[in-house]
Amino acid sequence: MSSPQDEPLRIQPGRVLGSPGITRRSLLRAALIGGGLTMAGIPLTYAKDAPTATLPFKRGARPLVTFPQKRPLMVMTTRPPQLETPFHVFNEHVFTPNDAFFVRWHLANIPTTIDPSAFRLHVRGHVRRPLSLSLHELRTQFEEVQLAAVCQCAGNSRGFFKPRVPGGQWGNGAMGNALWTGVRLRDILDRAGIKPGAVQVRFNGLDQPVAEGTPDFRKSLNVEDVLNDHVLVAYAMNGGSLPLLNGFPLRLVVPGWYATYWIKMLSDIEVLNSVDDGFWMTQAYRLPADPCGCVEPGEHPTRTVPIGRMPVRSFMTNVDHGATIPSGKPVVVRGIAFDQGYGIDRVLFSSDGGTHWQRAMLGHDYGDFSFRQWEARFVPVAGRTYHLQSLAINRIGESQRFSARWNPGGYLRNAVETVQVKAI
Repeated sequence: MSSPQDEPLRIQPGRVLGSPGITRRSLLRAALIGGGLTMAGIPLTYAKDAPTATLPFKRGARPLVTFPQKRPLMVMTTRPPQLETPFHVFNEHVFTPNDAFFVRWHLANIPTTIDPSAFRLHVRGHVRRPLSLSLHELRTQFEEVQLAAVCQCAGNSRGFFKPRVPGGQWGNGAMGNALWTGVRLRDILDRAGIKPGAVQVRFNGLDQPVAEGTPDFRKSLNVEDVLNDHVLVAYAMNGGSLPLLNGFPLRLVVPGWYATYWIKMLSDIEVLNSVDDGFWMTQAYRLPADPCGCVEPGEHPTRTVPIGRMPVRSFMTNVDHGATIPSGKPVVVRGIAFDQGYGIDRVLFSSDGGTHWQRAMLGHDYGDFSFRQWEARFVPVAGRTYHLQSLAINRIGESQRFSARWNPGGYLRNAVETVQVKAI
C-alpha cells in the first residue's frame, strides 16, 4: 500500500533508533526557534459562535479552537488544556502532524515560555552521581536515537462507555503517532549510576498545581521497565521541536504505555528505593486487578493496580458513520492499527458486521510501536446498508474485543469499531 500522504513530513520510511535521517544541527536550530515561542495567546475562553464538531455520544458538541502552534482542535477544557484531534487527521498521515497532536494536561499552571539556555534536567535520588543537564549537553553528550511510537491518553474513547463514567469525555482522537527524537533514558541513568536497591523511577514536569493542596502530577515506572532501548527523553517529534503544549523542551516517551506516563516538560527524574506512594500512582489511573482490567458495569473493584500498557486497537479512518458510498465498483476502506509493541500481524475487515472477514493489506512497517496503516476493498450493492468492522491481531495473537469492557475509570477500550454506511 503506497503512502503518499506521508510525504509532507519528509520522514524517511523505516529510519528509527539511531537514524541519521534528521541531523542534530537541524534539531538544535528547530528547538531554539521553538523555544522563542510562547503561549501568551492561549485562549482561556472561546467565542460562542466558534465552529463546532459533534462527537457521537450525549453532550458530544466540541468547539474547534486554535491554540498556539496548533490548528483548530476540539476543546474539552481550557484550564488545563484538553484538546482532541479531529478524527479525519488520522487518514492524512501515518504520523500525526505536530499542530494536530492531541493535548492533555492535568494541572493548569503551565509555563507559557521557556528559556532553552537556562533549562536543566535534574537526575537525583538513589543514584551515585546526581546530574543537572542542559539541553545542549543532552544533545551533544548522548547518542541521538529516533523511534516511531503511538501516544494514547488512557481515557481515549471514554465518551463511548455505557454506562457513562466520570472524567473527560474523549472521542477516539486522544491519540497520535509521531517519530520521536531524543536520547535513551537508560543512558542518562547509566551516567547517574543507579544504586543497588532502586525500585522505581519517578518523573516530574514544570507544570504546577493552581490550588494549594492539589497533588503535583508525578508518575513512576519500575526500574526494569525503563532500562531498555525504547524509553526516551525526547526533544523533537516529526522532525521539529516539541510544541509547548506537547511538552517542550523535553518529554518522556514510553512506547507501548498509556500517555499518563509520558511526562511533558520533563525537568526532574528521581530514582526511588521504595514504591511511589503519591496520589497519581496510588489513587488515580488504576484498573481492577484482574486479567481484563474490568468489572460488571456499575460495580466497583475491590482491588486495583496502576494502569500500564495499551491493548491492541484498530480504526477505520476514511469512512464516517452514516455516510453514503458508491455502488457497483470497489470501495477502498483505510485505517490504522497499533498495540503495546509486539507489532501488528494482521488486520481483518468485514463489510457485513463480522459474519465474513477478509485479510486487509498492511502498509509500511514503521516499527512495532507505530501506527500500522491498512486498507481493504469491497464492492457494494446499491440500496444495501453495510456494517463495516476491522479487527487487529498482534504478533503474539492478542486481538481486539468484540464487546467493550467496562471499568469505573473509563480505560482500556479496544472493542471492534463498527461504521454503518449505505450504498447508492
